[in-house]
Order: sequence, then C-alpha cells, then structure tokens
Amino acid sequence: MTSEPDLNGAVQPARRDQWSALLEVWEASVRATHHFLAEADIAALKPLILNEYFGQVDLFAVCDSAGAPLAFMGVAEDRLEMLFVRPELRGRGLGGRLARHAVARLGVRAVDVNEQNPEALAFYRHLGFAVAGRSPLDGQGRPFALLHMTLRS
Repeated sequence: MTSEPDLNGAVQPARRDQWSALLEVWEASVRATHHFLAEADIAALKPLILNEYFGQVDLFAVCDSAGAPLAFMGVAEDRLEMLFVRPELRGRGLGGRLARHAVARLGVRAVDVNEQNPEALAFYRHLGFAVAGRSPLDGQGRPFALLHMTLRS
C-alpha cells in the first residue's frame, strides 16, 4: 500500500536535476487531460518540453516530503506558460496554489489554454482569468486552437 503524499509542500523553484521528474508529471497530466493529442503528438512534444521549453521559463514545483514533484508550472515574464499536476492529485489544490503564487508573487497576468481542454478553461476562469482572444493554431502551428486569457482586474 502506498502512503498518501504530503500535499502541503511549499512552492519552490524547480532544480535542473528535477527536469526528468517534471517531464514525467507533464506526460501523465497530458495523457489525463489532453485527449485531443495523438500518441505521435505527445512523442514529438516530450523532447521539446525537456530540451527547449523547460529552459525558456522559470520553473516552480510543489514536491512531496521526499522531493518528488507533485505539480509544477513554468512562468515567463507575466505569462503562465505551463501548469501540470499529477493526475491522481488533480482537484486537491496544488494547481490553484501554483497559479495563485504565479499571480501574487510572480506578476502573472496571462495564460493560453487549449480550447479542447474545457477543464483547464474552467480552472482558469475560477481563478479570475477571462478569454481575451483566440488563435486557431497552437504555438507549433498545429490545429489545436488556443484561448488567450488575461486576469480580470
């Protein structure tokens, strides 16, 4: 029997030596929430996430008492570029804690959400973001529409 992870860890900067574990969280989360992505899409994104995208953002994580990431986010300037939670821990407050930290401490005011991910859209709306625009293609030029959300004043 596996013990319940400690969900009360602080939001802390993620370390480079945690990137592989962050990628595992990313993949598990994407498989649970991004049903519009094909296996080939996930396989193509994995090396980009690890070798490019992680290095373009400031990464923050909530970890268990052993230091294993439970959830993480990536922030660049005033944008929340990524936020992922282990699927079995969704709905337990980790994503909200990360997003509130991003807004309150890091100045985040914007986030893009895949239009095909209604749970994420509802999550960010609940946190005070509103849709301000739409792009028919994602950042890689694929036909996965993005909703551009900004924090309501």
